[in-house]
Amino acid sequence: MPSIKEVKNRIGSVKSTQQLTKAMKMVAAAKLKKAQDRVLQLRPYSKKLNEILSNLSSSINNDLFKTREINRVLVVIVSSDKGLCGSFNSSLVKEFNSFCSQNKFKNLTVLPIGKKAYDFFKNSKFELNLDYWEDLNNFSYDKSSEICEFLIDSFLGSKFDKVSIIYNEFKNVAVQKTVSEDFLPVPQVDSEGNSSKNYIFEPEKNKILRHLIPQTLKTQLLKSVLESSASEQGSRMTAMSQATDNAGELLKELKLTYNRTRQAAITKEILEIVGGAEALNS
Repeated sequence: MPSIKEVKNRIGSVKSTQQLTKAMKMVAAAKLKKAQDRVLQLRPYSKKLNEILSNLSSSINNDLFKTREINRVLVVIVSSDKGLCGSFNSSLVKEFNSFCSQNKFKNLTVLPIGKKAYDFFKNSKFELNLDYWEDLNNFSYDKSSEICEFLIDSFLGSKFDKVSIIYNEFKNVAVQKTVSEDFLPVPQVDSEGNSSKNYIFEPEKNKILRHLIPQTLKTQLLKSVLESSASEQGSRMTAMSQATDNAGELLKELKLTYNRTRQAAITKEILEIVGGAEALNS
């Protein structure tokens, strides 16, 4: 049985940890509200752009839609910069491994966005593009445009035949879904069940599409990063809430152990006093 001092020290340590996890939960909750608002504001705009593009996809003749034999693949992985967010980052690695096992690509390059993805893949066998892994903090549309232009130029220049993106999609505070999406070539959406709209173009159609397609891709990339950011805070909030509850349960057990240890120490002292008194009387 541990000594009273050891149990008291451990109780103090667990209390400090509980205060820390509780504070981190509150910080994550505050950041989650801001990240969630940004995602909810962007979703309708992104959805409408994709809807327009899908309605026009059958009549578009653009190199960004053309599929070719896949030899070189780039995978964009959106992780977090910090840990303590449950299975948020490990689920990305699991999805990446599943992606690799299903496709068996020979030449695969990873573009990490976020420090945790960089830390995991820097010692892996895969080729890395390290131009953007530090850009997750204060990610904006300008940064999304810069990355997207690099992806488009690489695809059109045949440096890569396929570009995919893996990130955590935000559902709610407790649920985040890890998804893998094709980014380039632009996926052809099945128009069955969708009403094809007859658009009037001003200026001409090709001129609009030259701006619409990159705009849609940039918005899609920005949405993926914002979804990941909201998912990270939701996952961290849930993880810190569970850690706080676990610390509370551990404190109950430690206090019970402390009381038992103290009771045993008092009983021992009483027995020693009684034994000493008996020895004096005899």
